[in-house]
Amino acid sequence: FSCPPPCSLTCRLVLAFRDINPQAPTHIVIIPKVKDGLTGLSKAEERHVEILGCLLYAAKVIAKQEGLEDGYRIVINDGPSGCQSVYHIHVHLLGGRQMNWPPG
Repeated sequence: FSCPPPCSLTCRLVLAFRDINPQAPTHIVIIPKVKDGLTGLSKAEERHVEILGCLLYAAKVIAKQEGLEDGYRIVINDGPSGCQSVYHIHVHLLGGRQMNWPPG
C-alpha cells in the first residue's frame, strides 16, 4: 500500500482517498473496488469476508503511513439510522486529533 498526495491508495481489492469534506485533520475513505451486493455492513455475507478484512487492514496500513501512532477512529455507517449516505460499503479513517466519546 502507498498513499501519496493527494492520497489515493490502491490494492487488488480496495481503493482509498482523502474525504472531500474532512471531519478530522486526517480523514480517508476506503472502499472496495467491486460492490458485489455489499451496500452496507448489514448486507455482508460469508463471501465478503476477504474484502471486509482487506478494508480494515488497509485502514491500519494507511494509519501508520499517515503517522497516526497515537490512535485513530474507524467508522462504518450502516443504514438510515446509522447515517449512511452512500450505499456502497466504505470505511472512514479519522485521526490527527483527540476523538471524543460518545461520537454521535
